Amino acid sequence: MFDLMTRHWWVLALRGAFAVLFGIVAWVWPGITVLVLVVLFGAFALVDGLIAVMMAVRGASGAPRGLLALAGAAGIALGVAALGWPGITAFVLLMLIAAWAIATGVLEIVAAIALRKELQGEWAYALTGAISVLFGILLLVWPVSGALAVVWLIGLFSIMFGAVMAGVAFRLRRLARTAGRERGMGAAAQH
Repeated sequence: MFDLMTRHWWVLALRGAFAVLFGIVAWVWPGITVLVLVVLFGAFALVDGLIAVMMAVRGASGAPRGLLALAGAAGIALGVAALGWPGITAFVLLMLIAAWAIATGVLEIVAAIALRKELQGEWAYALTGAISVLFGILLLVWPVSGALAVVWLIGLFSIMFGAVMAGVAFRLRRLARTAGRERGMGAAAQH
């Protein structure tokens, strides 16, 4: 799994970029209507889910692969539900987002724990999961204190989540380069 993640670090970076972009749109456009928010969130969840499933399909065997596929399927299902049901109320949207954030966060924490033997600093990946779980719990406990506050909270979560995920991606990229150089030196020493 670690080898797969280091080779495809850019997929995590892409997921992070989409999350940051979604968050920025929510902040720049604070008067966003519920319909537009549903469509934007649906598109984000769908793209994020598709990328996660793609990584799981191309990945190594084992529990993290299954968890990644499960998280991706949840994102796809939520994205399709949000795009197929655009008249959804703000409260229902928040509950769907909260459930998705908690589910994907727990799965990311479990994946980070599973990778701790292969990835030094797995805490950063677990941090993305913890941020996601915290965000979901906040939405469940504090569902609607005003549409603008909700949009800002969603934007903040997306930006934080995306930034941490992009940080993890670039750390994986650096680890892949270091491992590649070490393999190259080992092969040269054998000749």
